[in-house]
Amino acid sequence: MKRIYSILITLCCGLTACEDFETINESPNNPREAHPQLLLTQIEWDAFRSYQGTGPLYTNKMLVQTDGENSNQYYKWTRSGFSFLSIRNIQKMMEEAERIDEKSYVALGKFFRAYHFYSMALQFGDIPYSEALKGEAAEVYTPAYDSQKAVFMGILSELEEADDLLEKENTIIRGDIIYGGSTDKWRRLVNAFRLKVLLSLSQKESDAELNVKSRFAAIVQSEPLMRDFEDNGQLTYLNQEGNRYPEFNSSSYGSGMYIDSTFIRRLQEHSDPRLFVFCTQTKEAKEAGKALDDFTAYEGGDPAAPYGTVNEKATQGKVSKVLERYHQDPTNEPSVLLGYSEQQLILAEAAVRGWIAGDANAYYQNGVKASFKFYETYAKGLGQFVSEAKAEEYLGNPVNDLSLKAADAEKIEAIILQKYFQSFLQGKWTPFFDALRTGYPEYRRPAGVKLPFRWMYPQSEYSYNAKNVAEAIKNQFGEGNDKIDQKTWWLK
Repeated sequence: MKRIYSILITLCCGLTACEDFETINESPNNPREAHPQLLLTQIEWDAFRSYQGTGPLYTNKMLVQTDGENSNQYYKWTRSGFSFLSIRNIQKMMEEAERIDEKSYVALGKFFRAYHFYSMALQFGDIPYSEALKGEAAEVYTPAYDSQKAVFMGILSELEEADDLLEKENTIIRGDIIYGGSTDKWRRLVNAFRLKVLLSLSQKESDAELNVKSRFAAIVQSEPLMRDFEDNGQLTYLNQEGNRYPEFNSSSYGSGMYIDSTFIRRLQEHSDPRLFVFCTQTKEAKEAGKALDDFTAYEGGDPAAPYGTVNEKATQGKVSKVLERYHQDPTNEPSVLLGYSEQQLILAEAAVRGWIAGDANAYYQNGVKASFKFYETYAKGLGQFVSEAKAEEYLGNPVNDLSLKAADAEKIEAIILQKYFQSFLQGKWTPFFDALRTGYPEYRRPAGVKLPFRWMYPQSEYSYNAKNVAEAIKNQFGEGNDKIDQKTWWLK
């Protein structure tokens, strides 16, 4: 009996030792479980910051480069990359949310998945979607590509599911740096984004399976949307290490970066005072003592000219630069992923197209006023140029009055131009995709240069998923035809 007791003690001690050994070998820097709030903050930070940056501004005819050739300015790009690392973090957040039954994080996960997949689908065409990120769970390491249409349908389903989940959740979302945990405000952003996705499919209005027109109208009629400027989906910066405006102290503003002449001229043609919160006067105009609100004090460089030619003009002091606040103010303005102004302009276009019964002019005016309000609030020391009174004066100018446009095409052009104006260092690729979809605004470029419709697939896909990427290219464009001049489904 003593011998048996001794053995039991030895076994228990051994088991305890094993448990202790396993416990002490769990790295605190690599936890197996975490509250989803710890992941949400970084997910939001990455997604909202990605909507801001100088790269797309060359494509969108807002910037020119004078110390070298910028591939975006001359539409000479080739490949881009997938966003699967960001989506992997979102997946982990959703898994942790399911584990502790916190559905609000699942809802936000669906929103951010939709945001990233939407961006990739517009960039490339067909992409991995239904089998993406299933390596760990299902050992799918070479995911098949879904058609662009299937991806859009999946995105719309995920956004609808996100709204449904948020409607049922009344708890505060911890770790939320966008809306302070408000499920109501998140619903409004999710639904506004649903409208954005649907409107991007305007060329597919006749597709009965997509049913974009009825879906759009149902959201407007039945779901909460952003009510005003205060509901903007935006990331606000702090003057703290790691939390400052992304362009703060960027050296690129002091070198060869100047404003595109087509952007400045469009603002001048519309007597648009947002010019004064975007750009500096030319050196020549400043030395001549011209007032800040003198439209003739601003000029840009020709984006279709060789960069050396523009550089010569710049050295003569005849080209404006990006206003100093963008690289000298550590907080500057928030990065807006989607705001009330854009939402109202989306509604204005839908009204012109007959998708909804609302007043296109009222939506348009609200969108413009909200844009002015944004800059009045955040362009420190410049609010007098974009006040409420200035917005009213601007809308009273016949060139900016939507009600005076006779044809629907003219109205849509005016609406798209307003979306374009508010996207300086904000809209990422939205103006470019709007230009591909509607033809507005027209992008100046060298003779013979056509607008690309897409980016080539990442080189990593050729290395690690060759069979599936080759099949996707063949299905869309013909074998081996992974080129930037190929139209994808949404534009056909």
